[in-house]
Amino acid sequence: YPWDKSSLKSMPVDLQQFEKLDAYALKVNITNSVEELVKALLKQARTDLEKVRAIWMWICHHIEYDVVGYHNKSQLSSKPIDVLQTGKSICEGYAGLFEQMCSIAGIQCMKLSGYSKGYGYKMGQTFTGDSDHAWNAVYLDGRWHLLDSTWGSGAVDDSFTKFTFRYNEFYFLTHPALFINNHFPDNSNWQLLKPTLSLKDFENNMLHNSNFYMLGLLTAHPETAVIQTVNGKASVSVDCRSATLFTFKLKGTDEHGLMTLKKHGMKLDIYPQKTGSHKLQIFAKPSKASEDVYNCVLEYVVECKSVDKAMRFPKDLHQPVGPSWFTERQGFLRPSHPDPIIHTNDGRCSLTFTLGKDISVLASLHSDNSSLTEDMRRRHIMQIHRRNQIELKIHLPHTGNFVLKIYAKKKSDPGNYDYIFNYLITCLNTEVKWPAFPQSYSKWVEDYEILEPLSGLLPANRNVQFKLKMHGVAKVLVQAENTYPLTQSRDHWEGTCNTSGCREVFVMVHENANHSFYSHVLKYEVETQ
Repeated sequence: YPWDKSSLKSMPVDLQQFEKLDAYALKVNITNSVEELVKALLKQARTDLEKVRAIWMWICHHIEYDVVGYHNKSQLSSKPIDVLQTGKSICEGYAGLFEQMCSIAGIQCMKLSGYSKGYGYKMGQTFTGDSDHAWNAVYLDGRWHLLDSTWGSGAVDDSFTKFTFRYNEFYFLTHPALFINNHFPDNSNWQLLKPTLSLKDFENNMLHNSNFYMLGLLTAHPETAVIQTVNGKASVSVDCRSATLFTFKLKGTDEHGLMTLKKHGMKLDIYPQKTGSHKLQIFAKPSKASEDVYNCVLEYVVECKSVDKAMRFPKDLHQPVGPSWFTERQGFLRPSHPDPIIHTNDGRCSLTFTLGKDISVLASLHSDNSSLTEDMRRRHIMQIHRRNQIELKIHLPHTGNFVLKIYAKKKSDPGNYDYIFNYLITCLNTEVKWPAFPQSYSKWVEDYEILEPLSGLLPANRNVQFKLKMHGVAKVLVQAENTYPLTQSRDHWEGTCNTSGCREVFVMVHENANHSFYSHVLKYEVETQ
């Protein structure tokens, strides 16, 4: 029956109601007789579901996977009593013990066998010959349900030499539509699905490990494990229930892609810079998680036939790119540019946000082929504040790809700025060569605004028009070879200054008519002859 995405289980299960029973089952310590063990476990179990749960919990926490026996099957007994007494087995023994304990408890249970995408599975492989795994079906509330106590108990390391108990709730009464993802029974009726899946589809389908579902992820596209690039690009998307953070690795780096977070998932475009087959891994963590631990949720193989050289991203580009629910939470609301890439033809662009919090913002520009100093990285961006709106005006120093990094901190915090997000800015026009904005000093207040001149480099021997929006000052002077006072009209100060005979021009303010000293607020350079 189809998965309606509301539950990972095939029947309603309230795990909180199992807490007492689970704790009781873990403490039962009988290993000399299967009958005695079952009798003890059932003392606290009333319903059939509770009986199955008690048996499941006991097996998952007391039987370990026999890595030695797996390599030497001839010496291995999968008889339930032997499994119980040695406390170890392989899947065959887990399923056999489960079946016998259920039958003693009066519950119908089947041992099933088939192919699995478990240890040693290689993406896209085919399955032939004998089945490689065993699990169970139990009959509860008038229908059959699936479970796998081997996989519920823990995991084997990559070299298959060490087993670690790590309980996994996912494999208890798993919904058949999810169980089929990595269990293919010899008898297709035991898929408990209509229509049933063919072996070919099982082989081709994407493997979602239990992390995928436990993190609230719903679907991934494409559904096949191998992706062919089209014109050098491959795309993957994931849908999920709630806000989730993602990262990815293509051959171990996150450089050749562009990942954007969506409210219910993410989208990733990959541009491998080498042809051939590359492993793509996608990692996720819930946005509320305190630890910085991402779990691998998907693995693809990307087959790249041609490389799109134009999509080489600057190494400073940080994933994810562009605004999202995450940047909204940090106080950046209503972005003028919702997309991760900003294209500019003349080398200029302007972004606006509404600030939802009382924050100070810092922005800087980075590119692989420019030697911008830290100071210049900031001076190609001008911040303009209008009440709770912020505008970032950007003038690129040359053509190419740039990363615009945006940082913020609470105004009340004395500390450092935190990195929030970044955009990719692209400009193909080779003529572009904008000078930096004028340098501003600490007395230049956040909501002052330069109307002209915007360029921090003034022409020599010219009259230059100044127009500045400033409030709360008594006088404004422009200091070149001579001093030029600006006059106030409504909300701005304006006037002209001549640049001959000087290398620098300063704008200075008199904050209070009674004081004699001026504060520097802006500095312009003058072109050399």
